[in-house]
Amino acid sequence: MQSKTPANQETTKGVLYGLAAYTLWGSFPLYFALFEGIPAWEVLIHRVIWSCLFLAIVISLLTRWPAVIAALKQPKRLGFVLGCAVFIALNWGVYIYAVETRHVLQASLGYFLTPLVNVAMGLLILGERISRLQVIAVALAAVAILYQFVLLGELPWITLVLAFSFGTYGLLRKKVELDGLSGLFVETLLLLPLGLLTLAWLSSEGLSHFGGTSYSTLLLLSSGAVTAIPLLAFAGAARRLKLSTVGFLMYINPTIQFLIALFVFHEPLSTAKLVSFGMIWMALGIYSWSAWGQRGRS
Repeated sequence: MQSKTPANQETTKGVLYGLAAYTLWGSFPLYFALFEGIPAWEVLIHRVIWSCLFLAIVISLLTRWPAVIAALKQPKRLGFVLGCAVFIALNWGVYIYAVETRHVLQASLGYFLTPLVNVAMGLLILGERISRLQVIAVALAAVAILYQFVLLGELPWITLVLAFSFGTYGLLRKKVELDGLSGLFVETLLLLPLGLLTLAWLSSEGLSHFGGTSYSTLLLLSSGAVTAIPLLAFAGAARRLKLSTVGFLMYINPTIQFLIALFVFHEPLSTAKLVSFGMIWMALGIYSWSAWGQRGRS
């Protein structure tokens, strides 16, 4: 039996890292459901504070400070980083709210929709050329959202905010010359003063859950590590795998969320929602087929 070549071993490691990252992200509803009774926006500020601290430790261990310091010395370029910070904070906050209010199906649909939002933004904002199949996929996704709006009489705002906030974050991230780990640290660092001020205000008003019980305190403290660990695994996958492979692994995240919503939280899945999901899945299938075809021709 032939032993694996170093390249194959690295690919295997990359797949394992990718599976770990997307499985952890997909399991986030189980984690954030533990924060019941703590407002989503309070969880968000603690996620910012403790993520910043945890990432600072990781960056020290990995000796990534030169890239961070170089970025902070160019304040004119921090505009895009601040934009990233605002949109990732919006995404985090709405996602936590979706879990706390048991709208995880809407959240999973938002992350299923994100790749198609990225394609649409590339076309409309960056002027990228996309294939006819990708146009069909984006149009089908739009019809799915419209179908849900007409039949249910409500706009799936959680789905749309999650998809467009993460899509916009990705768009702005292209303008930032920092790796994922250093970039997220600088983003949370820019949000840190607001987070600390809000925590101080909550504490002065006696409204803070931090320090209230050992359970809530440890839970809030853990949000830093929980945010950073999947990111580190994703970075390990991105370094070792082709972009197309990482793209296909991405669907693990919303699929796990979808299953948790149905079988753990027992969220109702009406016929209208199921049809809407079906159209999104069909659109993703068309998009993936098109992306795979373009990969073969490149």
